[in-house]
Amino acid sequence: MPVPGPGYSITVRVEAPPSASAAGDLTSAVGRTGGVITAFDIVESHADRIVVDITCNSLSSDHAEDITEVLRALPGVEVRKVSDRTFLVHLGGKIEVNSKVALANRDDLSRAYTPGVARVCTAIAENPEDARRLTIKRNSIAVVTDGSAVLGLGNIGPAASLPVMEGKAALFKKFAGVNAWPVCLDTQDTDEIIRAVELLAPVYGGINLEDIAAPNCFEIEARLRDRLDIPVFHDDQHGTAIVVLGALRNALRVVDKDITDCRVVVCGVGAAGSAIIRLLQHKQPREIIAVDIDGIVHSERGDTDANLRSIAASTNAEGRTGSLGDAVEGADVFIGVSAPNLLGSDDVAAMNSGAVVFALANPDPEIDPLEAQKHATVVATGRSDYPNQINNVLAFPGFFRGLLDAHAHKITDDMMLAASDAIADVVDGSERVNASFIVPSVFDSTVAPAVADAVRRAATEGQVPATESGIAAGGGAPESAGENRGL
Repeated sequence: MPVPGPGYSITVRVEAPPSASAAGDLTSAVGRTGGVITAFDIVESHADRIVVDITCNSLSSDHAEDITEVLRALPGVEVRKVSDRTFLVHLGGKIEVNSKVALANRDDLSRAYTPGVARVCTAIAENPEDARRLTIKRNSIAVVTDGSAVLGLGNIGPAASLPVMEGKAALFKKFAGVNAWPVCLDTQDTDEIIRAVELLAPVYGGINLEDIAAPNCFEIEARLRDRLDIPVFHDDQHGTAIVVLGALRNALRVVDKDITDCRVVVCGVGAAGSAIIRLLQHKQPREIIAVDIDGIVHSERGDTDANLRSIAASTNAEGRTGSLGDAVEGADVFIGVSAPNLLGSDDVAAMNSGAVVFALANPDPEIDPLEAQKHATVVATGRSDYPNQINNVLAFPGFFRGLLDAHAHKITDDMMLAASDAIADVVDGSERVNASFIVPSVFDSTVAPAVADAVRRAATEGQVPATESGIAAGGGAPESAGENRGL
């Protein structure tokens, strides 16, 4: 199933004889090993040799080594250097800070820094809400992690998690113009994490919790939401749930089913699975069955923690027991946020006709998508190399854009449901929805604004659309400033 991709792209600089067959020999060698060449550049040409950069995609680090060794083994070929293009992207980090104002002369310095800045500090001291318009707080969030559940890598700690948090910050900026900064905490103690976030919160307009393992993530989010006056969002839970729900709405349209008639199986009841179940319950499916490593979750199981007990109490009304295979038999929808290769082709065949399979374990899903397609009508994964990629980037940039524009203090289920519908509407509203197109591309520039608008409207519904300092919730600060702030 895996194919060579840009995540394992290398550039090999080789020196080779200047023969007529040199280029063919080099490209054939890469092809024999299963590499996919994306560029072939001659960087030097001499009477007795040529120097060539061969850029190719591979399957893994080991595969990249195999490609290099095959090239090295060619007669007269010397490998000078191998560059891993992914590591090159990360050299020195992926984000930076730039000034928004000119600092070219004394006048600029006097306004941006001392003595002029003191007037702005005094204004904020007199009216703390002014920090939202006069500082980076207006458009900044913290991406907070303890490094305990990073991607599929597990508990790798704060330093090793930083490349992911940098990437998240870059996506916030790219897709929604939100300034985000990584905050990687060197503790996995719940109380210390909560206190650390409380201490840094005044600088930010929102907190995005990221890659914090369950069950700690549930308590951390809940307690921070109670204590802070800015929105707190655990993307692994709610970002996933928002996109899944939007995709499911369109998938059920393809198979012409109403969710209230559907039995939904959710495999994996950690952060993502729990949030999916809780948001899904607002749509009132006929039945939800949760499955974890020990089988179907039900109220009589004695091995459950507080989260599982809560899930058991609100799902599986018929008290089903057994394995994942027992759960999916006769089901309409499978949503997997668990582990690779848990679901077989026969399991999908045992589902109802018009089955929907979301196999979202990444990078290797619960079932090979090609196997699932033999029996399911709609298949989605978390991978970029198959149709219907369920990716959180469809949700979190626009979601925080809407929260910041509304000057929101809290997050509600109504906001998340609105975001979900907005994602679905980008496809559904265009009348392009089909079995291979139930969610928009992550590069669709209309997604983040649509989500932001939906969240902003949900945040301000029933409220006066202004803050204490008089700024319209979606309008931003006026251009003029000065003593008569009027803001």
